[in-house]
Amino acid sequence: MKKQFVFEVFEEVAKKRPTVDKVKVLRENDHWAVKDIIRGTYDDNIQWSLPKGQVPYTASEEYNAPSNLLTQNEKFKYFAAGSKWGAKMTKSKKETLFIGLLEGIHPKDAELVVNMINKEKIEGLTKNVIKEAFPNLISE
Repeated sequence: MKKQFVFEVFEEVAKKRPTVDKVKVLRENDHWAVKDIIRGTYDDNIQWSLPKGQVPYTASEEYNAPSNLLTQNEKFKYFAAGSKWGAKMTKSKKETLFIGLLEGIHPKDAELVVNMINKEKIEGLTKNVIKEAFPNLISE
């Protein structure tokens, strides 16, 4: 089975109506990139050491992105406030790495990442759905 882009998973979740269907989609796409976006967006204990708001980057072409979020999500550790990896980097280096990540993935996945940094909720996804699909993924 071909793995979907992360944004495709969330688009599918948004289209589903009963919670059980949303949960099913999430569980069928149980990948750390999906979970990382959820945690980074909904877990109040996770804060980001990047400026909030719009990010000046040049989006890649939809069908010509050199990488994808399914592999690039590992870089999130550099952007989390208080992380030991990010603490070793200058603000400039961290922001350059972040922009490179955004420019290297599908533009809709890049939007998800920017929204995550800004703590903007994902359409059709609530904390209750998350807790049912992935218990203990986000803290209260």
